[in-house]
Amino acid sequence: MSNEIIIERILRSVIPVLIIILVGFAYGRLRRPDMDAFNKICMELLVPILIVSVLASKNVDLSEYLALIFGVVFVILGCGALAAGLCSITRLQHKTFIPPMMFTNTGNLAFPLVLLAYGEEAMPSIVVIFLVSQFLHFTLGFYILDRNAKVINSISLPTILATFLGIFIALTPIEVPNVILIPLDFLANAGITLVLFSLGVRMQAVTNQDVSTALIGSVACPAFGIALAFMCKPFLGLNTDQWNVFLLFASLPPAVLCYMLAERYNQEPACVASIVLIGNIASIFWVTLALALAS
Repeated sequence: MSNEIIIERILRSVIPVLIIILVGFAYGRLRRPDMDAFNKICMELLVPILIVSVLASKNVDLSEYLALIFGVVFVILGCGALAAGLCSITRLQHKTFIPPMMFTNTGNLAFPLVLLAYGEEAMPSIVVIFLVSQFLHFTLGFYILDRNAKVINSISLPTILATFLGIFIALTPIEVPNVILIPLDFLANAGITLVLFSLGVRMQAVTNQDVSTALIGSVACPAFGIALAFMCKPFLGLNTDQWNVFLLFASLPPAVLCYMLAERYNQEPACVASIVLIGNIASIFWVTLALALAS
């Protein structure tokens, strides 16, 4: 695959994301909207629907992906440990910086990238990665932001229930009819769009200090991930499709949902928004590198 084709495929996925964010930024400048209601709808309804929609529409046998699951957990926890070490030797805030380094954009960016780069046969791998990442984000991610909060709470419960429902559908021969899948897909896409739009609105409050933190994160997040992926590669025994998708996952930028949770917990949401935005722009380089290093 030529470098020109790889770059074209990345731009085809990243540019639409950036355009939606810019629309949110422009609207935020004009109207200064209160996004609390939108964020609540996304967290409690649309994100859980996205998880169910993804798992219900893909035929995934989770037993075939145990090594991949282990690798994803290793990379996520390893990135968290490395980010914590980086925070300890700098002035970066742990609760602000660590979650975006651990939880990456395995949804709206990874799915089109995997499909375009490796085809339909590689999609089950990214579905498994998405499932593991989301589950850890809405359990461990909550604990990082608030040690006194219950892991199962009013914010996380809908997503965790959706995850278990998705697993149930994935492990059984149940086929969800299109008359149900189509509206689920519509709602899931609406959730992705609203999250990106909300991120753009939040960018109004970004400061120069936020930008410097974001620049560090745009390098640390994918660099940690790629290094950890190669570290555990000899022990996983992944096939070519699984390894290529795993490496792509390791290179992904911070998830937009990191901003949504920072907003809900009032954990420097403007700074997290900056980390997410600049990280996604920098992903043009890091994803290209991952695709070039793939088998």
